[in-house]
Amino acid sequence: MINLQGVSVQRGGRELLHEADCRIFPGHKVGIIGANGCGKSTLFKLLLREIDSDTGRVEIPAGWRIAHMAQEVPAGEQSALDYVLDGDAELRQLQAALTRAESDGTDGRQLAELHEHMAAIDGYSGPARAAQLLDGLGFAHSEQQRPVRSFSGGWRIRLNLARALMCPADLMLLDEPTNHLDLDATLWLEQWLQRFPGTLLIISHDRDFLDAVVDGIVSFEQQSLVLYSGNYSAFERTRAERLAQQQVQYEKQQAERAHMEDFVRRFRAKATKARQAQSRLKALDRMAEIAPAHIDSPFRFSLPSSDKTSDPLIDLREADIGYRDSGGEDKVIVRKVQLGIQPGRRIGLLGPNGAGKSSLIKTLAGELPLLHGERLCGEHLAIGYFAQHQLEALDGAASPLLHLQRLSPDASEQSLRDFLGGYGFVGDRVFEKVGGFSGGEKARLALAILAWQKPNLLLLDEPTNHLDLEMRHALTLALAEFPGAVVLVSHDRHLLANTADEFMLVANGRAEPYDGDLEDYKQWLLNFRRNEKAEEKAATADTPTEDKKAQRRAAAALREQLKPLTNRLKRIEQQMAQAEKALAQVEEQLADENLYSGGQQDEIARLNRSQAEQRETLDTLEMEWLEISEQLEDARGD
Repeated sequence: MINLQGVSVQRGGRELLHEADCRIFPGHKVGIIGANGCGKSTLFKLLLREIDSDTGRVEIPAGWRIAHMAQEVPAGEQSALDYVLDGDAELRQLQAALTRAESDGTDGRQLAELHEHMAAIDGYSGPARAAQLLDGLGFAHSEQQRPVRSFSGGWRIRLNLARALMCPADLMLLDEPTNHLDLDATLWLEQWLQRFPGTLLIISHDRDFLDAVVDGIVSFEQQSLVLYSGNYSAFERTRAERLAQQQVQYEKQQAERAHMEDFVRRFRAKATKARQAQSRLKALDRMAEIAPAHIDSPFRFSLPSSDKTSDPLIDLREADIGYRDSGGEDKVIVRKVQLGIQPGRRIGLLGPNGAGKSSLIKTLAGELPLLHGERLCGEHLAIGYFAQHQLEALDGAASPLLHLQRLSPDASEQSLRDFLGGYGFVGDRVFEKVGGFSGGEKARLALAILAWQKPNLLLLDEPTNHLDLEMRHALTLALAEFPGAVVLVSHDRHLLANTADEFMLVANGRAEPYDGDLEDYKQWLLNFRRNEKAEEKAATADTPTEDKKAQRRAAAALREQLKPLTNRLKRIEQQMAQAEKALAQVEEQLADENLYSGGQQDEIARLNRSQAEQRETLDTLEMEWLEISEQLEDARGD
């Protein structure tokens, strides 16, 4: 078993653990939870022997094989499949030994022993197992031979997850494995981990994912490790019962509840708001059980809406959604979309990976032009759009306060600081440069910026990535009270269930109302995957052996033919890196508060022009990169 006795750890001048004790028995699956920065990742480093505790003992059975999910991925030329196969070190060593033995003319007995060892560890099925992992995590079959460097950051994180799952392990350590996963990949990972026979420690802020996978929770509480039996919901109930006995905290909970009940009383009788009121009632029922468990949360905020609205806010008519390739040909992802969004409508988008959910949201946001049809906007439409690129668009050299001051130069500093406080930016944190923030802090700031602008339509594409459990809870409550319309894509089923009043299924080139709930969708997704695999298997079976040989020869010829495109892609990546560096330098100058002290309007104008030029250059390069990538994918797919 894993045994921590009297463990104390200090990092960066802060004591993360003080004489902490914890025992985890073999075969248990345990969720590790706690506020950002409390020491969850440090605990993993202790178990991996990357750091030592200041006092106490950390004991793990000798001989245990440990798999863990790295957070960085080298951008090399190695294929995705080979990168994942490297997760099984013993398999790779045996493969190398067999290659040497066969080339060196090693005697038959030694060669037979190597083959016997390979069979004993099920090594011959290694490539097939790696391909299944990649398939489950959303990689198309044609992508498995692509070099690692060709994938974006989020997809490289998925490669790290697949590599960890590939490792035969007695103990598996997973740190935020569902970040950058969509819902179908999250559901697949749940099933895989449920079958995992070893001991599992998993850091996650996805409550439904924890509920499905773990049988225990280790909570960081006041520099101690507290072990709770059961899944996350059981932990919440146990902790809520304990905290609810403290009268002052209980009164705070009642104040929050009264606020939501007041919303229901005011709007239940109005036909236009009745559906929202029912949604809030469901949230109230849930809140009555769990709110005390979060009574000490540092996050308290609301999502204000614009005073003016239109009906409908936005209307898509006979809309074909997709993109136009470099040859001018339309690539339609979703066809003939009919979607009107009225004030108060709350839609959750479901669908398999790559079906077009994010493309639909980008179209609603106006970031992706229609290929055909109409996008009609109401006179008072005010969109709040959250996607992962919003985090990248933050000015790393500016503070949270400066981000809001740029939006509202006339607002008082105190009002801005009060607003940011609800998102966890208190005291001098409002003056710190965003470049040093964690992913969760950047996500909170992006949400704060969105809320400050008072939208009446929220378009949210995976808003919970990087957010911890307390912030997710606060966001769920804020969305429950938000009076405007919401369109949401999320792998967080708790957020979906408590935010959306209806679902749309984006699949097979269509976007249509979905009458089932999330459990029904889970079964639909399993059937969808099963049918996909059956079709792929049938297509493979129909290919004659001689055709397969010809395909291999054609693939080699294709690689040579595509070399000019791949070289061009590398050059564009270098140019993008230079443009990003130049843009960062300009934005650093713009972030200097002394620039706005007066009398430097010409310099500000020059820097703004330079910023616009660099961004335009970067956008052009990114578009060219996408077009060439698509050409390569199309060519490889053919």
